[in-house]
Amino acid sequence: MLISILITFLVVILVLYLINMLPIDGRAKQIARVVVIIIGIISLLKYLAVF
Repeated sequence: MLISILITFLVVILVLYLINMLPIDGRAKQIARVVVIIIGIISLLKYLAVF
């Protein structure tokens, strides 16, 4: 369980870094960051058996 939480956390950080590198405007980057963070939180809650 701990390994899956760590992998999820690392994937979220990697995706956020890649979004930062994209040549798009700030508003779209902000929306993409929020979506990735929400998906990451839901995934972590799934691993912690909340859902």
